[in-house]
This record gives sequence, structure tokens and C-alpha cells, in this order.
Amino acid sequence: MDLNWLSISEVHAGLMGKKFSAVELAKAYLERVKSGEKLNNFITITEDLALEQAAAVDAKIAAGEEIGMLEGVPAGVKDLLNTKGVRTTCGSKMLENFVSPYESTTTQRLLDNGYVLLGKTNLDEYACGASTETSYFGPSLNPWDLTRVPGGSSGGSVSAVAAGQCIYAIGTDTGGSIRQPAALCGCVGMKVTYGRTSRFGAVAMASSWDTIGPVARSVEDVAHVLNAIAGRDPYDATTPDVAVPNYALDLSKRAAERVKGLRVGVPKEYFEEGVDEEVKAICMAAIREYEKLGAEIVKISLPMTKYGIAVYYITMPGEFSTNLARFDGVRFGHKPSEMEDLLEYYKQSRGEAFGAEIKRRIMVGTFVLSAGYADEFYKQAQRVRTLIVQDFDKAFEDVDVIMGPVSPTTAFKLGEKLDDPLAMYAADMLTIPASAAGLPAISLPCGFSKAGLPVGLQIIGPQFEEGLVLQAAAAYEQVTDWMERKPEF
Repeated sequence: MDLNWLSISEVHAGLMGKKFSAVELAKAYLERVKSGEKLNNFITITEDLALEQAAAVDAKIAAGEEIGMLEGVPAGVKDLLNTKGVRTTCGSKMLENFVSPYESTTTQRLLDNGYVLLGKTNLDEYACGASTETSYFGPSLNPWDLTRVPGGSSGGSVSAVAAGQCIYAIGTDTGGSIRQPAALCGCVGMKVTYGRTSRFGAVAMASSWDTIGPVARSVEDVAHVLNAIAGRDPYDATTPDVAVPNYALDLSKRAAERVKGLRVGVPKEYFEEGVDEEVKAICMAAIREYEKLGAEIVKISLPMTKYGIAVYYITMPGEFSTNLARFDGVRFGHKPSEMEDLLEYYKQSRGEAFGAEIKRRIMVGTFVLSAGYADEFYKQAQRVRTLIVQDFDKAFEDVDVIMGPVSPTTAFKLGEKLDDPLAMYAADMLTIPASAAGLPAISLPCGFSKAGLPVGLQIIGPQFEEGLVLQAAAAYEQVTDWMERKPEF
């Protein structure tokens, strides 16, 4: 039995049936992490902790106790979420040696569910990027082609799942940082409704955009993880008291029933200029599969889509520059070797410890929030953001879900867009609109390009309709075999 490609339900059955132990499982994944070190997916490997957590699960099984679905399941966590006693770097020199004194809500809930933490995964510095190339610790690689990026900013999390280095991983999605790498690496990645999962303990990028969600190799695995991490949190006022259903319960059966008569909206703006022709064709072929399953395909328009990138790259830097003001090297963070006065200390600490993309976004954000410009830029962008929300509200009067490509292209070459910020920002052109509206959306593998690179289908639903999105995704997954392909690296 190849332990590195099991689903969560298969792990649960195997552990309860004593076909293998949690320690054996953890060791298999740790070995995979080490043998795939060239992918650079982990910033910190927590081998001792993982084996200790696995041994605790084995002890429960030996005592005849029932274990939960996630107990003993090896996972990775994006190095943006605080984990008590384990380094949290945000992929930055600023926090290279920072060890958090507390646990984020998401990782605490996973701990409560008995997860096994293999380590903290690589990311673009402070989640700023679409390729994982801005990480202070070097880029992660795409396991399907080591000359290409895995996407970002959750590139390490997604590449690790795609490479069989963990069964699932936690990422963050602000403007597409789970969905875009999931599409580029052939995984299932879920962006939740804003507020569906707690942001407490996740280092803030853009507070009105940030979400935390799971990445896995199947829709059902994503559902199992979402069951554990979703819900109200008293430490995060943006998490409403909305009931969390059992997303994984009878998922296959519910998916087959729900897709019949499902109204699928296909926005013309998601198939226009800027989207690769091969990506368009593969995604349209996937949408036609839904028609075969009994869904109704409805052509729609989301005219404000073209303003999504502008809205994001005005409002996000504004919030980002505010959030990063706390990183000054005084209480924690990079401390410069010399200083003449406090102002010089700040300059040296931030100048030495932040990368070029971080500095660019801080400067843009500070400018758009400055006196005399906040009304012209930040507030105006927020007004346009409201129009994007209204676009979706109107569309959902006529359709149940919206489908289209996740990324305008397949995985691009390392270094190809690193010196062209605008080209890099355009990688999120199709994921930003759903983020602007705070909607749930999933990236689902739907085929491969002629070059053998994965393509992802995006399914967007109304707020707090994660269950519907998961059911729609599961219906397609049941009649295709894209997830059976595994990368060789």
C-alpha cells in the first residue's frame, strides 16, 4: 500500500483497521518531504512533533477508543498561521527566527481534531505574490514541471499536496492565493466565504479580504477539513454565527442529486482577451460535462470584472501597509546591527528585512491612504468593489453557481514574470472578483494542457453556500479521473 496517496477517509479506515499505524504514516510522509526537498515546499519541518502527535493517536487506537476523521492525518500549514512553539516566518527575513507564543484558531481547531503537523509550508513573503518567488527562503517548484512556478501565495502548501508530501494543507486566499496555485498544480483548493473561517492568529495581509481554507487532492478531503476549521470564533468579530453543516456527509449522493437542474452561469468576461485559448477550451469542455449531468448552462455577464485588479491593488496595499506597520524590529523581528536614532533603526530594520515586493506594496498602500488621496483612490475603489458585489448579487438571481477558469494561463516559467509586477498581478484577474464580493469559490482540476500542465475550473457560489460549491465540484469529480494522475519529479 502506497501511504503517500491515500485520502482522508482511507487513512481513517486504515488506522481503525490497524492496517498501518499513525507513526508509520507520519514517517512515510516525512520521508517524502525529505526526498522531495528540491521542491522547497517546507520552511520548517516538525518531525519530532509530528511523530509525537502520531504516537498519541496510536495510543488512543490501542486503548480501543474511536478516533475522529482527521486524527493521525499528516498535514502542512502555510507559514503565515501562528503555531505555538513552532517558527512562523511569513516567508520573510523580518520573522526568520520568530516563534509564536500562541496558536491560531485554525491550527488550534486542527489540534483539537488530532492532526499531525509535518511542518510549515513556503509562501510568497507575507502572502504577496502569485508564484512563491518572493519568499525569503527561495521559491517552491511545481511538481509537474520543475522549471515552472507552483503559483502563489500558497505555493508551498499546494505543491506539497500535489507531490504527495502531505494529505492536505492549509492556505490563505486574499485575491486568489489558494485557488490559483491549486489550478497550476492540479489540486482542489477552497476559498471560503469571508468570515466562514477565523482569521485569528493568521498574520494579516488585507483584513477585509483575507480568508483561510484547505487544499487537498479531492473534494471530499477538502470538505472534511472545512468541517473542522469553519465556524464562529469569539476572537474574530468577522465570523458570523452561521451554522456549519457537515460538508462531507453523503457528499457523493448529494452531489449527484443536486447537479440535476443546477443553473450554471458562464460569464463571458471570464473567456475574453487575456485568457489562454487552451485554458478556455479545457474549461468549456468541463462545463459541458455538467450539461451531460443534467445542469442548465446559462450565459451571463459580470461587467465589473475588468475593474477587479484595479480595486484589489488599491485597497489591498492600503490595508497591507497598515497591517505591516507593527513590524519595526523593536519587540520582535529583524534587528539591525547599528543605529544612530530610533528613526534610523526603523529604516534599517524594515529596509533590510522586507523584500522588493513588500516595499512596493507598502509604498503604494501608504500613498493611497495619504491625506488628499484617500478619497480619490481608496474610497473610490471601495465604491467600485460594491459594484462588483452587486454584479454577483444580480447574477445569482438567475443562476445557482458560476463557472469559469481559475487562472488565465497554465503554470509559467520561474522568473518569467518576476520583474514585471503588472504581468504577475494579472495572474489573479479571474480570482479577484469573487474575493472582492466575499464569495466561496473552489478550484477543481479539469484537464491538462498539451504541455502536460494542469488546468483548473473555478466554481463560485453565493455567500455561505460552501456546501453547494462542494457538491457541484464533487459531481464533476465523480465522472472524471484527473485526480488519478500523479506528478513525477
